[in-house]
Amino acid sequence: MKASELRLKNKTDLKIELESLLKAQFRLRMQVATKQLDNTSQICKVRRDIARIRTILTEERRNG
Repeated sequence: MKASELRLKNKTDLKIELESLLKAQFRLRMQVATKQLDNTSQICKVRRDIARIRTILTEERRNG
């Protein structure tokens, strides 16, 4: 997901998206632990999306 797309969403939508990404990250970590995950690049993509959302939420908090 692009940062420009995320900036268009409101704070509650971002928090919901963040929560779903954190759950997805947990599921991916469990799949890695049980050797069920084939495409490990998914973990990096989810981590980047989490970082993007957290950055945008922090920017909004600082700017008011």
